[in-house]
Amino acid sequence: MTNVIQLNVPPRLTPQDARIGALLASFALDRRTGDDVFWLKENAEVLNILECTGAEVSQGALSAHQGFYDTVERRLNFFPQYYRFLLSITLDLEDLGMPGSKGAQLVDWAATQGLAQAELSDLQRMEARRLMARRNRDPLPRDHGLTDRVRAFINRAETFTLPNKKAAYELTHAVFYLSEYGRRDPELDKGARTSLHYAGLLAYLDQNADLLAEICVAMAFAGEPAPDLWTDWLARETLAFTVTCDDHVGVHDDYHEFLVCHWHQAMAGDAIFRAPIAPGRMRFDRSDLRSAPLREMSECMFRMEEARSGDWTRMRGRIEAQLSPEAMNVVSHAEEDSLFEAFFHGFARVDRVGMPA
Repeated sequence: MTNVIQLNVPPRLTPQDARIGALLASFALDRRTGDDVFWLKENAEVLNILECTGAEVSQGALSAHQGFYDTVERRLNFFPQYYRFLLSITLDLEDLGMPGSKGAQLVDWAATQGLAQAELSDLQRMEARRLMARRNRDPLPRDHGLTDRVRAFINRAETFTLPNKKAAYELTHAVFYLSEYGRRDPELDKGARTSLHYAGLLAYLDQNADLLAEICVAMAFAGEPAPDLWTDWLARETLAFTVTCDDHVGVHDDYHEFLVCHWHQAMAGDAIFRAPIAPGRMRFDRSDLRSAPLREMSECMFRMEEARSGDWTRMRGRIEAQLSPEAMNVVSHAEEDSLFEAFFHGFARVDRVGMPA
């Protein structure tokens, strides 16, 4: 009789430059075509993370984007509605070391065309201002209240006691722009710091690593320490990603979660994109082994109607009786947070007045 012992040895990591080169080539050449808006989104995100973390990227690794850089003027002229993506990619390529100075010319053209004035959202206007400031232009010189309006939004902490992913992502991006991606103190008020903490509790209860990683990065930019519970969980989730290399693999995947989780790990001191990355078309999948209590808690509270209370000590037993053991285990960890009871009071929605019976 022969005993066979199988060892699950992780793939040997390639040197950092090879990993970055393979990652950039996959996003630039193998996953989507350059005329797809999702190509713009994916490439803007990966380059932005590399640029704001100060990663060293070789000319060889950047060469995958040479075709884009050579034709970016034509793209911007025909697709001005995507100017923020196009400027972001161009500026990051140059700042990472690609030879050329097209960024300043493109910024001047976009500002002259008034492209930022077509934005309806304050957050998009702030992104446009931040992008063009990188080449010393302000596209909105008469909008003196933009920063104040954005700060008023992020200072309203009660917004972030309720499940609202759009608002939470806008909160993180507001901090990114106010801090210039960690280059300056965003000077957050207490309300904004509480907003980040409440949004983080929601993301943890939802077991949403994508959002929680962005929140922890934003907190780092603000000099606000994130709870060990969150950062330890994110570290485990980052290691659990599966990277599949195959010419025919689908790309409707968890690539964004992969990017921001590794961004968070780089902020924590790890090597950027320390993962088993190989050349070619890649797909990124996160493990499904988790139990998120947020939906169960919301449904439980909704069914209680007037019987619900914002007092966690009174509600804990009633909620525990209706949650699965796995979900309650997540809640038990979250409730150790010093702001959990204040967060739960808002989550319970017991202070609404003026609604008809």
